[in-house]
Order: sequence, then C-alpha cells, then structure tokens
Amino acid sequence: MIGVIGGVGFSEAEIFKNAIVEEIETPYGMTFVLTLREFFFIPRHGLNGKIPPHMINYKANIFAFNIKGITKIIGVNSVGSLKKELYPPSILIPHDYICPWDIVTFFDDKIVHTIPSIDEELRQSLISKSEEFGLKVVKKGVYVQTTGPRLETKAEIQMICNFGDVVGMTMTNEATLAKELGLRYASICSVDNYAHGIFDEELTNEVILNNARKNREKIREFILNIAGEL
Repeated sequence: MIGVIGGVGFSEAEIFKNAIVEEIETPYGMTFVLTLREFFFIPRHGLNGKIPPHMINYKANIFAFNIKGITKIIGVNSVGSLKKELYPPSILIPHDYICPWDIVTFFDDKIVHTIPSIDEELRQSLISKSEEFGLKVVKKGVYVQTTGPRLETKAEIQMICNFGDVVGMTMTNEATLAKELGLRYASICSVDNYAHGIFDEELTNEVILNNARKNREKIREFILNIAGEL
C-alpha cells in the first residue's frame, strides 16, 4: 500500500469515517495514521484540521510512514497559480521545487548533503494513471514553497513567479524529508487560486475554498482508484 498525505478538505470524505486511526510515536513526536482499504493516510493538519502550515510536524509525519513500511508517498497539496495561463481550478503534477529558506531536515547532528528531488518514476506513474482515468492534469511545473501561515505579498509573488509555476506552504518539506529516508515522493497539486497580485481581483479565502471543493472530489476518486496500482 502507498501512503497519502492530504489537507483538511481531502480528509472530509465519507470514506475516512470508517478508517482505523492509529497513534504513531516517532523520535520526532506523535502523529496519526489512518488505515483505509486502499492506502494509509496522514491528515497533514491533524485529526481536527487545526494545525497551521508552519506548525506541522513534518518529521513525525514522514517518519511515521517509514515506521509503517511505506516506501511510496503521494502528497495532495493546495497551491496558488503563478502563471496567468495556469487556470484554477486545475490539477498539476510538479516535477521540481524551490525552497532555499527554512529548510527542514532529519540531519541535525551530522553533515549529510542530500540531493533533493521528486521521484520521477512515481510522478510518471501518476501521469500515466491520470490519462487512463480520464483526469486532466498539467504534467510539469515547479513548486515554490513559502513559510506561511500568511499568504504572500504582491512583491513576493512578482519575484517568485519568474522561477516557478505554483506556490504553496507544505510540499517541499515532505519531499525533502522523504528523500532523506530513501522514500519515494510525488505530489498532486490542486490549483485553487491565482497567487496574490497575478490579477487585480482581490484574493479571498472564499475563492480558494470554492475552487478547492471543485478539485478535491476528483483527486480523491482518482487516488482511491489507482492507489493499488502504483
């Protein structure tokens, strides 16, 4: 079975009400793993959905999958579009990422230079399965991670839109930590809004949530159907 990490909206589906909830103690703290028939699931923001992005215990989450023997992880991440031609709501499967600040690592006590990357084989599997399933996805893109919990300023977006395609607050931490443990990680990004300043319209939480709702059921159904084939 694979491991899936998702946000609040992803875990609100009816299927999760019958999941077996297990409390996993790791060297980095405690986290919860939900066992479904199709996959193991970690609710990124906690069981109650209250943990903000900058307070997520990424180390505990990734290490919990390692304890469970999971070698393949799919992250479902909500993002903002940095490109006018990348319309929300759409779905993107990133091939690379940028996060040269606030680095999370397991290696605090020794020098280890990890070469970070998204697992290309797993990423291509997602793309191939999306074509079979009839799910339209953007097959390539660079994810830029900011710290949160606040959204980015217009000036920050103006800077990073020259380097990336989408912006979010969670994926690169998960991808880097997974790589450090030798686990394979790929992401499915729900493009829920244009980033602040890409267009003149005011960015509101309501807009983000409305677009997220349009994508979440499609992504959930996709993962439920292909989890056993990855």
